[in-house]
Amino acid sequence: MTIFPGDLSIPLGALVFWMLVLTGKHVLCDFFLQTPWMALGKDSPTGWAKPLLVHCSIHGAVATLCMLAFAPAFWFLGLVDFVIHLSADRFKGFCVATFRLTGKDAWFWWLLGIDQSIHHLTDFGFAVLLAARVP
Repeated sequence: MTIFPGDLSIPLGALVFWMLVLTGKHVLCDFFLQTPWMALGKDSPTGWAKPLLVHCSIHGAVATLCMLAFAPAFWFLGLVDFVIHLSADRFKGFCVATFRLTGKDAWFWWLLGIDQSIHHLTDFGFAVLLAARVP
């Protein structure tokens, strides 16, 4: 199946596989492995660095394990995932803390949606890259 015009064809099965793996990784790390200390701490005005680094390190480590299990040559995507996740979550946390946003504010939910969209687009980009490498 051709996803992009031109030369680039992506095997649909490989794309679906990687989207399932990376979406599962995201749900595991962002919801099951993220403690309240991480979730609340990374959005705090002070003391946000340690919970943010722990949370993003979990994402990076699990992404690296996924790569080592299925595409060892792409182990470094765990580092890329760490950096992108850190940047997106810090932006959201900075805005939440600076503007004192809570779940009662529309902007809080808009920022959460933007944050999650960035994470899913990152996973989609990884999935396309990884699926394209399949002969």
